[in-house]
Amino acid sequence: MVIASQKKHSTSVQIFYDAVCFTLGSILYGCSVSVFSEPNQIAPGGVTGLSIVLNSLFYTPVGTMVLILNIPLMIWAVIELGYKLVAKTIFAIILTSIVIDLIAILVPPYQGDKMLVAIFAGVTEGAGLALIFIRGGTTGGTDTAARLLGKRFPHVSMGRLMMLIDFTVVLIAAFAFQSIESAMYAVIVIFVATQIIDAMLYGTDVGTGKLLFIISRKSNDVADAIIHKLSRGVTILKSRGAYTGSDNEVLLCAVRKYEVYRLTQLVREIDNKAFIIIGDAGQINGEGFKENAQEEKTLRDIIKKRKK
Repeated sequence: MVIASQKKHSTSVQIFYDAVCFTLGSILYGCSVSVFSEPNQIAPGGVTGLSIVLNSLFYTPVGTMVLILNIPLMIWAVIELGYKLVAKTIFAIILTSIVIDLIAILVPPYQGDKMLVAIFAGVTEGAGLALIFIRGGTTGGTDTAARLLGKRFPHVSMGRLMMLIDFTVVLIAAFAFQSIESAMYAVIVIFVATQIIDAMLYGTDVGTGKLLFIISRKSNDVADAIIHKLSRGVTILKSRGAYTGSDNEVLLCAVRKYEVYRLTQLVREIDNKAFIIIGDAGQINGEGFKENAQEEKTLRDIIKKRKK
């Protein structure tokens, strides 16, 4: 009974933290969109950027369009990833969509200096998204689309897929607004938001990845969860405790920075006594990260290959 009560209390606390972070994150993100970006025709990539473009063309509410455009993505995500992994994301999308439209009604837009607009749009967007990411959610859009496309194109890194999607939306916005400056300011928003997210989630370190060593009595279960739920590879290293002299296993796993929180939470759910060491990986080459450098092919090589 005591254990059950403790688990119930712990779940209630987690739900409370989720609600607080999601609410604050949605308000900040909503301010970024409705106070800064949309009134100044800046579309900083993703579904939200596309919704801002549609708003300028057809006067559709930005938040409502964010929700509508995310529906097919969420259906795809539930099919590919399972509803448990996208439940928080679905909640975050609904909440941010509502808040974006509410703020557009209640808070007056800022239409002053465009550079200030881009900087503050990036700061509020980054802070809002970071609060949502901290609690294991996302706002759908680019990151969800990139993750789903990554399953179809595993040879392309998630970072490149996200950049491609955002770049495409920025280009569409430049044509729709008939302003190259709009695209330039959108790039500034994306850059500032990315820096804020990194600073809030991982400090000021901007390394390309994180390396985790995990020591657990349930190493097989942990490894299986990482492989199937995070789609990350795991290496099992044989080890021996210097003090106890007992044989053990150490799991070695390389992940991107934004995956660290989710991985540690996953490990704790399986074994809350697991020992986890997290270190910086200055550069990670290989599938899912930076591609290994390939030798440049000469024109002769290309012609020979086509003849074959």
